[in-house]
Amino acid sequence: MKHRSVVIGVSTIQQKGDFENLDEALLLMDQAVKEALSDSGNKSIKDQIDEIRIPKGFWRYRDPGKWIAKNNDFKKIPTTHVAKIGVLQQNLINEACLKIENGEINAAIILGGEARYKQLRSIIEKKEYSETKLDENPDFYIKAKEDLYGDEELKELGAMAVGYYASMETAIRKNDDETIEEHQNNIASMYEEFSKVASNNEDAWLDHPYSREEILVISKKNKMLAYPYNKLHCTSWNVNQSAALIICSEELANKLEIDNNKRVYPISSSENNHMIAIQQRPKLYESLGMIYAAKSINKMMKKLDIRLDAYDLYSCFPAAVKMFSKSLELGSEIPKTITGSMPYAGGPLNSFVIHSTVKMIQKIRALEVRHGLVTGVSGMMTKQSFCVWGKEYQKQFIFDDVTERAKLDENPVELSNIAEGEGEIIGYTIIQGSDNAPKAVLYLDDEKKHRKVVSSLDKNFINLLMEEEWVGKKVKFKDGQATP
Repeated sequence: MKHRSVVIGVSTIQQKGDFENLDEALLLMDQAVKEALSDSGNKSIKDQIDEIRIPKGFWRYRDPGKWIAKNNDFKKIPTTHVAKIGVLQQNLINEACLKIENGEINAAIILGGEARYKQLRSIIEKKEYSETKLDENPDFYIKAKEDLYGDEELKELGAMAVGYYASMETAIRKNDDETIEEHQNNIASMYEEFSKVASNNEDAWLDHPYSREEILVISKKNKMLAYPYNKLHCTSWNVNQSAALIICSEELANKLEIDNNKRVYPISSSENNHMIAIQQRPKLYESLGMIYAAKSINKMMKKLDIRLDAYDLYSCFPAAVKMFSKSLELGSEIPKTITGSMPYAGGPLNSFVIHSTVKMIQKIRALEVRHGLVTGVSGMMTKQSFCVWGKEYQKQFIFDDVTERAKLDENPVELSNIAEGEGEIIGYTIIQGSDNAPKAVLYLDDEKKHRKVVSSLDKNFINLLMEEEWVGKKVKFKDGQATP
């Protein structure tokens, strides 16, 4: 017999101010748990928690879950999971829901938190930042099976996500047949609308909207981070934020007399966990696995006769919003965020999906939304997730992992072993090099349609790359350097 999984408690925490008024991530997460327990209406749920699942942030704690359980006097010692970047945040929620539905556990807490703002304030105020030492390992430390990066792209772009997404963005621009000017105006206008939503979200990091002009124009406060992205296009992870949600079985919720107004149900979720580094993706502007996962959700909504009336599309960079929107076949008139997006609501590393899910649940509770969809990403648009939430439970929580289907149909492109030759640009960006000089990074298909990543420090070429569309054009390369 299947059991029903239901969310009964949620919370979000945000701190601003001077260094001394800010907490480290552990205390932020602890506070989120306390508030989620209180939000449920019956704090004794804490004695029924079987699992605590946490996506890893910048912090160094080995097992914050055990510390939080002890600090809150949980009667049980919960099984703890910590998931590294490369594991979908939605997967932590899905695993808990599936275990509850199968009767393996009764309740779980999913939480995350980040204190990068406190670290930033420590630098500004010249204070020493330290974290509580937690050296005990969690019961399960979850890592992705494959690497997020190819060797050449890691050498040229480093580990920061912005250059990878910016390279995808230029590929999307070409595929959408936009001019440079049209594209720049469109992404600025899209994020202008997002900032308006954030300014009305009490949980958002920024409390005022930005104009299209402010987002579009490069300035001291809006530097170009990776062409065509400025700072205001990009996720903001220097935040002090945390969030938590409590999921349990309907039977336990009934036993604890949890108010029906608190209950929100996971309806259906799909995941794509097929990992291909950007360097080897057949197309930089789309993912077959994402398309399959989106089709799965749309098909299920049609079968259940559910009309989605709210979305929060993962919004670390414009490329993510565009790819999700296209895979779901959403019109331009449909609002894409309820949070206000990661540049403005805040983008705590590896835990934003918990925040967006909590916000969706709060809107469903308030009857502002009947059914809402939250999407998620792990890595460099490497994995994708979709989850629909609603006030009424369906026959069961429907989960679809499209990974194996994606593996069959989307194969990595072979890497080029040619040191010198000619290649067609399929995506590119411009970043700040090691000596602060601009550097162009180009993804190429060589004459054999094998993939190569090269760079250029030629200022004239770099200017041309920003003034004209170069995706689809050919360049020469030698020993990793490109020339027009």
